[in-house]
Amino acid sequence: MSLKGKRIAILAEDIYEDLELWYPYYRLAEEGVEIKIIGPEDKEYHSKYGYPAQAEFAAEKVKADDFDGVVVPGGFAPDRLRRYPAVLNLVRGIFEKGGVVASICHGAWVLISAGIIKGKRATCVSAIKDDLINAGATYLDQEVVIDGNLVTSRTPQDLPVYLPAIITALKK
Repeated sequence: MSLKGKRIAILAEDIYEDLELWYPYYRLAEEGVEIKIIGPEDKEYHSKYGYPAQAEFAAEKVKADDFDGVVVPGGFAPDRLRRYPAVLNLVRGIFEKGGVVASICHGAWVLISAGIIKGKRATCVSAIKDDLINAGATYLDQEVVIDGNLVTSRTPQDLPVYLPAIITALKK
């Protein structure tokens, strides 16, 4: 079943983890998903290794109803992303309407700051597992954790399990 007609936001900020943005971007594109890169501003952001990602829209210019889901890549971009109310409102809005919210690595910081993780089962990079636990989530050290419309993963090595979980969630 193609995902043609589905729309996904992928968040970007400087110091994003290359694979955690681009692997989902291209894998979801292969499934027919329309993808928009969203940042705090509509400008170019650079990865940990300098690779550019052009945000097509600033978060304040889009709304949750524009998307069926959101992907929050890791790296250190989430530490920056969580400082923007428009980014947090977008993630929270997609979550509350039942859209797929997927995060990997340090992306859990955005879920924590958006206030959507309490009472959920989730995973993240081990360096921030205490943050997840302190926000009220149950931390599981697994490749991927699915809890309702929330899909979380740990590191780039988990991408081959993370993306099929996102694709399955989008088919529901």
